[in-house]
Amino acid sequence: MPALAMAAENAQGLATQTALTTQTRDQGGRTQATVAVTVTGEDGLPAQGAVAISDHGKQLAGAALNAKGQATVVLALPAGDHLLRAVYSGDATHQASVSQTNAVQAQASSTPDFQISVSPATLPLTAGQSGTVTASVTAVNAASLTAPMFVELSCSGLPDQSSCTFTPENIEILPATTAPLTSSMVIVTQAASAASAARPRGNSVAWALLLPGVFGLAWGVRRRRGLYRLSLAAMVGLIAMLGATGCNPRYNYEHHGPIPNPATPAGTYTVNVIAQSSNGVTATTHSTTMALTVQ
Repeated sequence: MPALAMAAENAQGLATQTALTTQTRDQGGRTQATVAVTVTGEDGLPAQGAVAISDHGKQLAGAALNAKGQATVVLALPAGDHLLRAVYSGDATHQASVSQTNAVQAQASSTPDFQISVSPATLPLTAGQSGTVTASVTAVNAASLTAPMFVELSCSGLPDQSSCTFTPENIEILPATTAPLTSSMVIVTQAASAASAARPRGNSVAWALLLPGVFGLAWGVRRRRGLYRLSLAAMVGLIAMLGATGCNPRYNYEHHGPIPNPATPAGTYTVNVIAQSSNGVTATTHSTTMALTVQ
């Protein structure tokens, strides 16, 4: 029985403990929170994978754990009370766990601004799949706007052989805006493709150019005074031969097929979701993060 219990525990993965600490500071009249998360397995070793940060149960951001089982997320919080919590989603060898909540009081600001958040904050994909994340832009003091505010969305930090698109890419905040405005962020990964089979084919044009050179060589043996024309014919034949061999990209494609596409590398990545607005003079940029796991 003890052996069976141990086997069952290993199959389910090690239990984990998630800890969260928060530090706040004022930034331009707004509260910025730096959230530090540490996830440890019951064996005392750091866990791997992704964590999500939620506020009153609503996901705001996510990040990949580093080799020490730690992640840091910076949040711009609107005025009011906040209850921040870290959720570890687990991996092949570790169970999921949730931290205790951390209460934060954010101060009010009189300046028109906005906040960016994402949901879900962690996205697992198999190479070749695509997934959708909702990016939410929440206006802050929109009533103080004297003109519409346009926010452009973009992303960075994606692994190789992957991409992201936003629909819409630009969001308009009007003075009367109160509800969050959303955009669909689609992340696309790539699966490895096998090389195509070679397709050898004859090249009648190359033979048509090469044969006169061969005949010229035979004729030149009989007439030495035709050496000049013999050299010219030989050069034409050589060029035609090279054009029909591996020195020619078309020959390489027809005989070896296209180069196979590599897959998006497996791993967990912290992807930056960036929101930027400009009034023509100064630009306001806010960002959040999400965790992308490629299997």
